Amino acid sequence: QVQLVESGGGSVQAGGSLRLSCAASGPIFSIDEMGWYRQTPGNQRERVAEITDGRTTYLDSVKGRFTVSMDNYRNTLHLQMTSLKAEDTGVYYCHTYAVAVVTSLGDREGRDYWGEGTRVTVSS
Repeated sequence: QVQLVESGGGSVQAGGSLRLSCAASGPIFSIDEMGWYRQTPGNQRERVAEITDGRTTYLDSVKGRFTVSMDNYRNTLHLQMTSLKAEDTGVYYCHTYAVAVVTSLGDREGRDYWGEGTRVTVSS
């Protein structure tokens, strides 16, 4: 079973920075995409940043402030967040679509996986 473990959330004042990390572990054969979503108060979960085939995409409101990067050797995704705003407050979830080895014969299965979330609080 593939597991995603997030770290790096916390509380910061507006204008500050935080770095989130997400480590993927388990019988991973390949990772097709990996990214960060967030659930802000009163809103649906939205995609913040993602890496797919080496290409990065960002939510418009975080462009120029957030940077997503991937350590392919360690299957770890990072999100460097700078110039944080109160509206960035929420729970940040790591997501991946990964192909995992699911049987002892080497059968593989691709599916979505989610982390449990890490809370980011930005005070104005």
